[in-house]
Amino acid sequence: MSTPKTETNPYLSDILYSPNDQEITVDELTVLEGEVPSDFNGAYVRNGPNPKYDPIGRHHWFDGDGMLHAVYIKDGKVGYRNRYIQTKGLQHEKEAGKSLWVGLMENPSQNPKFEPLKNTSNTDVVFHNNNLISLWYISGEPYRVDAKTLETIGVEDFGGKLKNNVSAHSKVDENTGEFIFFDYGNTYPYMMYGVVSADGKSLHSVPIELPGPRLPHDMWISENYSILMDLPLFNDPEALKNGRYKLGYFDELPSRFGVIPRYGNSNDIRWFEAKPCYIYHSINAWEEGDELVLIGCRVENPLPPVKKGASEIERMLQLMRNEFTLYYWRFNLKTGAVKEGVLDDLNTEFPIINLDYLGRKGRYCYNVHLDISYTLNFDGLVKYDTWTGQSQKYMFGPHQYGNEAAFAPRINAKSEDDGYVITYIYDKEKDLSELIIIDAQNFELGPIARVAIPQRVPMGFHATWVNGKNLYKK
Repeated sequence: MSTPKTETNPYLSDILYSPNDQEITVDELTVLEGEVPSDFNGAYVRNGPNPKYDPIGRHHWFDGDGMLHAVYIKDGKVGYRNRYIQTKGLQHEKEAGKSLWVGLMENPSQNPKFEPLKNTSNTDVVFHNNNLISLWYISGEPYRVDAKTLETIGVEDFGGKLKNNVSAHSKVDENTGEFIFFDYGNTYPYMMYGVVSADGKSLHSVPIELPGPRLPHDMWISENYSILMDLPLFNDPEALKNGRYKLGYFDELPSRFGVIPRYGNSNDIRWFEAKPCYIYHSINAWEEGDELVLIGCRVENPLPPVKKGASEIERMLQLMRNEFTLYYWRFNLKTGAVKEGVLDDLNTEFPIINLDYLGRKGRYCYNVHLDISYTLNFDGLVKYDTWTGQSQKYMFGPHQYGNEAAFAPRINAKSEDDGYVITYIYDKEKDLSELIIIDAQNFELGPIARVAIPQRVPMGFHATWVNGKNLYKK
């Protein structure tokens, strides 16, 4: 079924999202304003959907082929390159010269049998064992990518030890180098949990007992534990029995959080119950006395009402207009007590932190501010103090929209927020993409440098920072 000619899909037609399939490399970019500091080095890499071929039928924003956009910063100079992630699906379509898969909004029964939904690897990207790993939100084969060239090395199976898929929001503990992940699906066991060593040579993997298929999107790690989720937003069990997918929000059920020691076995997991909700993205977790503290972005009603008679495109747009709150959970590992509450009700999401503090007690996060009047627009950044809920805002200019940022610590940083927040923005009026660099300790003052990106960077999903000490090491 094709999109009606009278109905326009903004995730294909709006220049903010529409694909740009040009792969280029530019060694030195033009600084438009300010000066790029020389006290930090590394790469900001952002993943996102970028359809290579015209879609078959109705297109969902999440369907596009994964493309990495990276800026490389060293000694005050900035370079740029972008490359498609060369997934198996994209390789088959290149041979055919056209799309072979339908996306989320169509019946997948006619898709190639080896991959009922195309793993586009378009969602997240992390740095592990000297290279990048690109990941897919539905859970699929991870792809290893050269961190310096962005050329795809191939499927990452950790020396043949990986026997299941890997979901998008896996974590890399910067203090140990370990890669910590989960997998989920509609067949038993409904979740797997695992840890890969820093050198990629050893893998620990165990099944996680769940009542049925679930749709977790993220996880947390602390120094000694991993925290997995069983949330009341999942595919309707009756529909699944009949081979159909119908999302339901079962708010009579609690949100459950499974706490497992990092190298724990299936029977070591301990479940804590909290108020029903959905959580797309975690922020950080740490151990504090007898308590495990979690910070994340919570949505109370993940299935907002859809206007009666809405078309499929309108329905897609409406279902993406969620309202988020900055939220905390505290689980007492000794007594089992649960505390939870709102830290801030400003509508922000796509959080990032100083990765050196992941799993350790950290204070700050940097979220995008969401304008959800029509499509999902990122119109500013918010720096949060997660201990108090206090915030500072930097809103982009008129006609400007951003992406998930990354935090880049200064060389020999003295504190958690001693560094820079960097992101891509796009000015729709000027048709210009830029890299902006903000001093995190003077956040509300806005960019200290703006750098021209030599082509349009379509809005995308998640990003990471690769520290120069890892990227440029001899």
